[in-house]
Amino acid sequence: MSKEEGNKLIFNSRYQGSSFIELLHTEYQEKLMPFDRADMCKESVEASLPMATTILAICYADGVLIGGDRRAVEGHRIASQRIEKVYKTDQYSAMAVAGVAGLCIDMAKLFRTELEHYEKIEGEQLMFEGKANKLAHMIRHNFPAAMRGLVVVPIFVGYDIHQQRGRIFKYDVIGGMYEEEAYSATGSGGKDARNTIKKLYRRAGDEEFALNLAIEALSDAAEEDAATGGPDLLHGVFPTLKTVTRQGVQDLPDEAIESAYKSFLERKRQSELYVPPQEKE
Repeated sequence: MSKEEGNKLIFNSRYQGSSFIELLHTEYQEKLMPFDRADMCKESVEASLPMATTILAICYADGVLIGGDRRAVEGHRIASQRIEKVYKTDQYSAMAVAGVAGLCIDMAKLFRTELEHYEKIEGEQLMFEGKANKLAHMIRHNFPAAMRGLVVVPIFVGYDIHQQRGRIFKYDVIGGMYEEEAYSATGSGGKDARNTIKKLYRRAGDEEFALNLAIEALSDAAEEDAATGGPDLLHGVFPTLKTVTRQGVQDLPDEAIESAYKSFLERKRQSELYVPPQEKE
């Protein structure tokens, strides 16, 4: 849809509220709503559907870091080594997605448009809880498709201007919304990533600490879970990592992620080379 068509849709619509999703439901439900189209899918999910896998979020002193690996799988095959699972949704929020890749990407883009539409109509941004609730509403719309295996399970993070801190919300397949105070991870390698974060986490850490922790967690998940892709130095493929602070959403450059990963590998190599002294007889 072009910008001109979008403006025409808004001003000529019977619906005059501030929700872009409700506008689509009113005017173009069958053509433009991806989740309602998914309701008409086959009873079983084809193995060829690409699945986005491991994502995580970590609160630290100045805000919150959100990230994910770059691998998507089709059954036992690798569908992509460069898929994007982390998206900026507005100036102070971002989301990462796990589940059926096509629906995940649709939901991330539609959610970003929903927040932009609300800001244009109302002249102000939603409160952070309002953004989280809107995303829960979208996941709830996808529930009939989720019952057929077309699952979308995101993590939503942001910097709360009023509370002056980073915040994390995780969701279940029916749109249940739960706030995590420190960290969260989900997807096929989420359990392994959480175990690593749990052992090493401290909220007072800085951005560098959060970066190193995310790299280690995703690397450990990749070792245990075939659907999670670790950093690839040969092809220059690294996890997508973003920070959300008082300054807004920022991408961490591949150079910083590569440096952190090499440092992690060196620490791991040194720990494996360590030989404890033998006990005296």
